[in-house]
Amino acid sequence: MTETTQTQATPPDGAFSPYKPRSPEYKFAENALRGLRQGLFHDAFAYRPLRPAGVDGPLIRRLPDRLRPYAAWRRHAVVVAAGLLALFVGWADRAAPVAGLLALAPVLLTLTRPVGAFWVSLMAATVSSWFAGIQANWPWQPGSFIAHLTVLTVVAIRTRPRTAAWMWAATASYAVVSDALFGYAYGNNSAPLLVLSALILLAVTVWHIRKDAEQEVTAQQTVTAHERSRRTLLEERTTIARELHDVVAHHMSVVAIQAEAAPYRVENPPPELEKAFATIRENAVAALTELRRVLGVVRAEDYEAPEAPQPTLADLGTLLANVREAGLAVDRTTMGAVRELPQGVELSAYRIVQEALSNTLRHAPGASARVEIGYVLGGLALRIVNGPPPKPSLLKPSPGSGHGITGMRERVSMLGGEMTAGPADDGGYEVAVFLPVATVAGPADDDEAGA
Repeated sequence: MTETTQTQATPPDGAFSPYKPRSPEYKFAENALRGLRQGLFHDAFAYRPLRPAGVDGPLIRRLPDRLRPYAAWRRHAVVVAAGLLALFVGWADRAAPVAGLLALAPVLLTLTRPVGAFWVSLMAATVSSWFAGIQANWPWQPGSFIAHLTVLTVVAIRTRPRTAAWMWAATASYAVVSDALFGYAYGNNSAPLLVLSALILLAVTVWHIRKDAEQEVTAQQTVTAHERSRRTLLEERTTIARELHDVVAHHMSVVAIQAEAAPYRVENPPPELEKAFATIRENAVAALTELRRVLGVVRAEDYEAPEAPQPTLADLGTLLANVREAGLAVDRTTMGAVRELPQGVELSAYRIVQEALSNTLRHAPGASARVEIGYVLGGLALRIVNGPPPKPSLLKPSPGSGHGITGMRERVSMLGGEMTAGPADDGGYEVAVFLPVATVAGPADDDEAGA
């Protein structure tokens, strides 16, 4: 098979190319128009009610309890007061109710539809000026002047600074157009409005920036406090683990020494007693070795993996022999073709069986148990089930820490497996686990893939 490559002809200089990159000026204008559309036209009349303010401020706490709930509506009261001021000024200027209502409407609209209130304010100012017919106050009548200034301020507080900038630019454009169309017959009083509104919008923008900075600092402080608390908790756990290592290691060493010396304190001890003490010593030494290997990591600053081999399913016979010596009748069943599994799966399976049998010894003394191991396609299946404890029984269940099932679930979750644990129908307890194992392609599969 021959390979063919396609090359795209490069157009000559000056030729038209549909893939010509756009200039930075074009991208800037495109982004500006997109911001204008998003800020002032997209869902301009969407319902966005002003939420009540909080009542946990230092000044609000000094109010009487019966007045404190009403303090949540203080922002609404300020907006309504500004609207009433625009109403009275517009009404008194020409004694016209229409001018006052046109000044009040956009201010009240900022409480529910802030961006739409801006457009309503521009239209209301135009209609009010046409009704008034005063040449000296074009295009802003006194009521419309206060109303539009209030609308710009409220909308700037409720929206982003970019939207406030677009509103100010739209107001300036409106002033320029009105002056160009009607400047020969009317004056134009937009300059005071533009200057005053620019100062207010600048102050609101600074307030927004400071508020965002405070929120970011608060968030960082919260994260820092959480990390500090977590680090303190880990240090406390490390200290407890070190103390646990020292205490338990000491007592386990004493148990091992006493178990070794006990047969020599009795004249002619029976073989069963010597065997029992030997088993106690072996288990104590094994537990002490495991304890030092697991908890020894808290003493070392640079933890290194233990050089001793980790237990696998091949060591399960020794584990079952130990629990049988402890009085637990346990059977083992293996299904499927036994094969070597990854070290993590082998270790986790061993620990899960170990923890399940320990729970049986602790919570159901005298009961029998069964361990089922299935080498299935795609993974390893485990099932550890024990029957109910015999009644009556001289052995009493011993309470545990409650972390055994949790530890097993963590091991299973770490390997991406599944686990169920709960009471069985006969009154015992059952633990079922599936640990997935990735299938490795053999030589035959490689040959087929290559073909």
